[in-house]
Amino acid sequence: MYKNLIRPILFKFDPEEVHHFTFSMLKNFPFLTRLFLPKPVQDKKLEREVFGLKFKNPVGLAAGFDKDARLYNELSDLGFGFIEIGTLTPKAQPGNDKTRLFRLKEDSAIINRMGFNNEGVDAAVERLKKNKNVLIGGNIGKNKATPNEEAVNDYKICFEKLFPYVDYFVVNVSSPNTPNLRELQDKKPLTELLGTLQHMNNEKDSPKPILLKIAPDLTDDQLLDIIDIVKETQIAGVIATNTTLSRENLISETRSETGGLSGKPLTKRSTEVIRFLSEKSGRAFPIIGVGGIHSAKDALEKLDAGASLIQLYTGFIYEGPELINEINAKLLERAGRLPR
Repeated sequence: MYKNLIRPILFKFDPEEVHHFTFSMLKNFPFLTRLFLPKPVQDKKLEREVFGLKFKNPVGLAAGFDKDARLYNELSDLGFGFIEIGTLTPKAQPGNDKTRLFRLKEDSAIINRMGFNNEGVDAAVERLKKNKNVLIGGNIGKNKATPNEEAVNDYKICFEKLFPYVDYFVVNVSSPNTPNLRELQDKKPLTELLGTLQHMNNEKDSPKPILLKIAPDLTDDQLLDIIDIVKETQIAGVIATNTTLSRENLISETRSETGGLSGKPLTKRSTEVIRFLSEKSGRAFPIIGVGGIHSAKDALEKLDAGASLIQLYTGFIYEGPELINEINAKLLERAGRLPR
């Protein structure tokens, strides 16, 4: 119903405005979810235990969709096994100038240059206090005005304030839409940043998993550095991957817009990164696979490549909530062979 009835209507309007409209409808008219959307697939066989957390199923919602923790309970009701909020920054910021979100329909893709628009970590914390047992990941970043030399302080603030209210953390240094942010992926500053956060984490009575979200545009040598950094800092794992700067083989008119590209054009590369990290590290740490998952086949390929969990974003927008059920139903068919 979503692809044939709802999506054609939504896709006639500005993507960012549609996003806010959809949030309003799900928040204020929850009966529409029950009326028009499929009942989630639920089964004990879908449960996964990864970095010490129990997920009701391995299909999560990636960061960027519910930046300010406004709709995590309602989105969980669609069948997601976990919800990642953010990217959050210490101070509220408007993000980049509009227009900053573009559909590439012919490529089943999206380009965004949102720029960490969010209401700040304190606003999210107030909403997370109303959590009804949804497993939450907290994706954290730095404010645009904060120079890279002081970036660690922004991450520390977000970590400390979110700690009581999230189940795991994601350190985002891979967005292409905050100037110079990706420079923090270099080995020295990244090791220092993750080491600082892990030290704070280890001082807690019950430390929580810290993951690193990386770009798909890293070279093999840079990916080897990531493996070394994960081992050295002893963080819990990696999310592969964020959006790409590549525009290879795109056909949509809006392909030249600046920003991060997500969707089907990223399917192959994100899976390659997952496989590289898994094989070269000897499966030393869990990986959450994200990027270009538009079908159950795409999801299974990422799991077979070495991912322990997966996340949806652009595929969820194009394929709808039915995609969550499609993936979980296929996982149940081969539950005995799914890597854990």
